[in-house]
Amino acid sequence: MRKLLFLFSMLAVAMASHAQYAGYTPVADLVKFKTAFAAVALKSTSIRSDFTQDKNLSMLSEKITSKGNFWFKKDSRVRMEYTQPFKYLMILNKDKVYVKDGAKESKVSTKSNKMFQQINKIMIDCMQGTMLDNTDFKTRVFESKTNALVELTPVSKGMKEMFRSINVVVDKKDFSVTSIQMLELSGDNTIMRFTNKELNASIPDNLFDIK
Repeated sequence: MRKLLFLFSMLAVAMASHAQYAGYTPVADLVKFKTAFAAVALKSTSIRSDFTQDKNLSMLSEKITSKGNFWFKKDSRVRMEYTQPFKYLMILNKDKVYVKDGAKESKVSTKSNKMFQQINKIMIDCMQGTMLDNTDFKTRVFESKTNALVELTPVSKGMKEMFRSINVVVDKKDFSVTSIQMLELSGDNTIMRFTNKELNASIPDNLFDIK
């Protein structure tokens, strides 16, 4: 259980919840931004991309870098396949989580664990553009010329016990996620960057099968 929570927390890197973000200013018309974000999200049915993840552990002086492939498909399906420096697979399919680490396999139902429900919801919300409606967080939105930064500060007990802040950067051109960032209470921080994105890609359903 603790290992799965740790791996979920590796979905991103962190900035402080009340930090000033260089190059960004507060969004003047939040209603307009949310409307545009929601409209684009409705048209997005799938995402396929590569990702690079940098994990900075407070107890180590050097970062841990991983690479892999990412798939998202409505409704509530995510597949993350790490290819470097080790092979690791995680699948989220609605209320089920599947993890394969070498020869070890594990399955978890988020229905039995509220924390898993919340973490699962974060990932799905980021991909399908509903993160601004997640009541587990207080949100602030900033923008630069090309990107928007959504700062999520936990307000629910479970999230406050794990995360200080989650920050999601989206491309204003198509509102796709460029990076997911997180500050953990432990002092660890991570950043996951998405590249070579293909929106509304043809993705077979069986990629998300959990048997």
